[in-house]
Amino acid sequence: MLEVQRVRQNKEAVIAALSKRGIDATQDIEALIAADDQRKQLQSKSDDILMQVNTLSKEIGDLFKSGKAQEANEKKTAVSDLKASLQSIKDEADQIESKLTQMLYQLPNAPQSAVVAGSSEADNEVVFESSYKQEVAADAAPHWDLCQKYNLIDFELGVKISGAGFPVYRGKGARLQRALIQYFLDKAAEAGYEEIIPPHLVNEASGYGTGQLPDKEGQMYHVTADDLYLIPTAEVPLTNIYRDVIIRDGATLPIKICGYTPCFRREAGSYGKDVRGLNRLHQFDKVEIVRIEQAENSDAALEDMVNHVKGLLEDLGLQYRILRLCGGDLGFTSAITYDFEVYSAAQKRWLEVSSVSNFETFQANRLKLRFKDAQGTKLLHTLNGSALALPRIMAAILENFQDNEGINIPKALVPYAKFDRI
Repeated sequence: MLEVQRVRQNKEAVIAALSKRGIDATQDIEALIAADDQRKQLQSKSDDILMQVNTLSKEIGDLFKSGKAQEANEKKTAVSDLKASLQSIKDEADQIESKLTQMLYQLPNAPQSAVVAGSSEADNEVVFESSYKQEVAADAAPHWDLCQKYNLIDFELGVKISGAGFPVYRGKGARLQRALIQYFLDKAAEAGYEEIIPPHLVNEASGYGTGQLPDKEGQMYHVTADDLYLIPTAEVPLTNIYRDVIIRDGATLPIKICGYTPCFRREAGSYGKDVRGLNRLHQFDKVEIVRIEQAENSDAALEDMVNHVKGLLEDLGLQYRILRLCGGDLGFTSAITYDFEVYSAAQKRWLEVSSVSNFETFQANRLKLRFKDAQGTKLLHTLNGSALALPRIMAAILENFQDNEGINIPKALVPYAKFDRI
């Protein structure tokens, strides 16, 4: 969440940044500052009363020592009254603090200056496109037909077992999926990321820590009996490793971690031709990279993560482009995001396969993830990226590398898949 001090000191700049999302946050910011003023006033009152209590307590001890019991008892009564008043102020302050927190939870991150205003994905900026184009025959089959023809993925069996959006991978389809996962993990290890195998269910505090709650509550699967949530991305458990952590000066920064997990998303409201096959699923696999950085290094870290994902797509030989998301298409927690899309020559459309984002201090403020050195304590920056999400990568490989007799496997994957052709 946004820092109150940042909002107070840069009110107009924050309002202007949020306007890129199509939000007029003026009233919300004014209400936030007013609530913080109330909190400060109550804190000042509390401090004054505590000072009086401490002063009177010392006087009471001196009065008893000097035999002035009646006067001492009168001051004891005054102390009791002050403590009752103090409790009342504390209760009011707790209410204001809770109100302030809820107000902050409702405000999205302020976009960086490089993010343009916009209302939808139509306003996103294409900042890079690979030079080569994917060529396939005019009658090239979409991946769902290829999956059926070569017995790679059974979508109908998934419907029988679980429902739509839960595919069953079979034979070489399962092996190719596993090859992609191992390839992405090995490339992350080469780039210095420590591999983590995290839990696939998280508690409410973890959801709030990375900003999935309360913003995306309706898109998450909730195990109500245990009050746990199935993860929508490995970002949630990986980043929450550092919830309530103070990293001391001298500790190794940046922190670079990665993890493979299945991901679960309800995708409520998603209908139509664009959700067919692997295009949009309720369960899918993804390798995620996460970094924790000092503020002054986070922009360079974001560029490094973008280049990492570029390298993966170039190794796979896929046609791709990179978009810088406009304010209206930016995720709730992100200050800046680059989306990667691969081209599906059979479907003749672009498919999103990765989002790489810098959250600056937005998540760290919720997580209470801080760095401490001789100059004091400050919030760190968090970043994450898909490296990569598998369903649409699989779809693009099947569609773009097909010919009349089968499907070729990208050379980078052959050592992992143990076959070069389907």
